[in-house]
Amino acid sequence: MLTHPQFNPIALKLGPLSIHWYGLMYLVAFVLFIVLGRIHLKRRPELGWTAQQLDDLLFYGVIGVVVGGRLGEVLFFQPGYYFSHPLEILATWKGGMSFHGGFLGVLLAMWLYGRKHGKGFWQITDFIAPLVPTGLAAGRIGNFINGELWGRVADPSLPWAMVFPQVDTLPRHPSQLYQAAGEGLLLFALLWWFARAPRPLRATSAVFLIGYGVLRFAMEFFRTPDPGIFGTLSLGLSTAQWLCVPMVLAGVALMLHAYRRPAS
Repeated sequence: MLTHPQFNPIALKLGPLSIHWYGLMYLVAFVLFIVLGRIHLKRRPELGWTAQQLDDLLFYGVIGVVVGGRLGEVLFFQPGYYFSHPLEILATWKGGMSFHGGFLGVLLAMWLYGRKHGKGFWQITDFIAPLVPTGLAAGRIGNFINGELWGRVADPSLPWAMVFPQVDTLPRHPSQLYQAAGEGLLLFALLWWFARAPRPLRATSAVFLIGYGVLRFAMEFFRTPDPGIFGTLSLGLSTAQWLCVPMVLAGVALMLHAYRRPAS
């Protein structure tokens, strides 16, 4: 049985400036987006993307993920706390970013980018889908360093069961690392492979929606559920799991539409 290392959330102090590990993980995510994006546009030049357009996409995406992710955490998961402590809404370095909120924020940002630069919405989402999961992995590693979003109680015989001293003395699943591996690395491998060759419009976006929704739904069984606006809902599922259901359904609908053949 392991014990969480209780990392110092501050990675580096430069005078009055404190650089937090959580913020550094976001920086890693954005760097990976650019690096993988440049590789992707070179292996798929027929998509018609340039390095400058990729940089512009990142700018829009950063705004979408930060604003949407924070608002999603506030509105979907802890509205009572944040409405009682409104200044804490700005304390993003402490963690607390909702994927589902960030996802909606990025979709809005990509729509705005498309309107300004003449790119189709699905053309944009198909291009960025393989570039997102490594950033999700980096975010989950940031959660682990912060010692937040810990897992459910685990069998003590599990070799990697971990005690989070800030919670209690019970062995728990290190669910942050499960999510980094599943929603991050596994989903990245799937999308990177799928997007290597031409696919129908919307298909890559559909794989992302289905893949993330299914993997997140499964990982929630190992993670202590966030309070959520409704707590634990019907069938004993968490708010995050129910938010994944429309993602998967939308992904299936998109996939069917993408591969639909006109009647002969």
